[in-house]
Amino acid sequence: MTVHVDDQDPFLTPVSARSGHRNPMVLAVAQGLFTAALAIDLTLTGLTGYQLAPDKSLATLPFAMITVAGAVTSLFASLMMERIGRRAGFTFGAMVGAIGGLVSVWAVIHASFWLFCVGTAGVGIFQSFASFYRLAAADAVDADDKARVISLVLAGGVIAAVIGPAVAAWSKDWFPPLFAGSYLVVFILCLASTFLLGITYRDVPNEYVPAPSAATSSRSLILIFSRPISLAALANNVIGGVVMMFVMTAAPLAAVACSHSIDDGANIIQWHLVGMYAPSFVAGRLIARFGMPAVLYAGMVMSAACGVVAAFSTTLPAFYIALLCLGVGWNFMFVGGTTLLAASHFPHERASVQGMAELIRGFLTAIATLAAGPILETFGWAELNLAIIPMLVVSFFLTHLWVRTGAKISPA
Repeated sequence: MTVHVDDQDPFLTPVSARSGHRNPMVLAVAQGLFTAALAIDLTLTGLTGYQLAPDKSLATLPFAMITVAGAVTSLFASLMMERIGRRAGFTFGAMVGAIGGLVSVWAVIHASFWLFCVGTAGVGIFQSFASFYRLAAADAVDADDKARVISLVLAGGVIAAVIGPAVAAWSKDWFPPLFAGSYLVVFILCLASTFLLGITYRDVPNEYVPAPSAATSSRSLILIFSRPISLAALANNVIGGVVMMFVMTAAPLAAVACSHSIDDGANIIQWHLVGMYAPSFVAGRLIARFGMPAVLYAGMVMSAACGVVAAFSTTLPAFYIALLCLGVGWNFMFVGGTTLLAASHFPHERASVQGMAELIRGFLTAIATLAAGPILETFGWAELNLAIIPMLVVSFFLTHLWVRTGAKISPA
């Protein structure tokens, strides 16, 4: 869908052309480093938690702490970056992630489950800042280019999606006990992000941000988020994320419970991450060619396919196919939903709207992650996957509501 923006729109903020073109590439590399670090947590934290937990039903709690910490700090991260700039905020977030990696190493070595939760929470705080990479890129370009740069930033995770789980499996035996070496790699990757963002990222200066008009100055968050475009943005960002995290968190544990190996679990997550990020190379073009609604609906169908395949087979190929479909479905919903979110508000509303959207997404994905372990333990893998279908139906209806109003991409 092509979006035409009036060149005289008083809410357009001029940007530095050099930074506006360079920053998406820097953010794509930063996304790759973040994704590689997160991939290690995705692959091993459930298993490490199971190894350390005093109660095995708490096995997914350390991984849930990533999403919990991310949810709690997301609004703070947005408001903080509004005050000190995104460069300082992104650098701070990566530094906290590095500290979290070191704490995780210490916790694994000393078999401390609760300290391990603290370490993974540090990675969660990093995630709360990193979740704004795609929005920072989108905010620096015209409306017609938003989907393209969002896709570019997410595409930075493709290589990380391939190597991250492989590095997790390779480094888990670096030194005793099991998995300690992998969390040392998390520290190294987060530290690399700290230097990359601190040295090469540049805040895009706002040459002017005009005083909001009477029509927009008093808009409340409730009013903004009750509009069809905002509901569609939340439906795809939030529900897509909840579905993805719910299934992905349980997948390595389910694979091992179905007599597949730890390395099989790593490979399943590897294919899932490829599905999450590889479509970013074409998602922007698909939106331009077929329209935003078609891509969003396709994402929902792919996510539903994951649930169906996983519910009816526990063979290794079924795990691969289901998690690959889940990744592709998430990508289409996330790129589309982010594009809608970036276009749903005016510049002076950016910090509060984006921060609240990320808070909602983080909070609900945290609940999904916390619920994944107990539901898997109590009901099983098939039932867990069938539970995502009603969520996707809600996403379909909220998206369809926006489509029925004309599928307009505009903050007004």
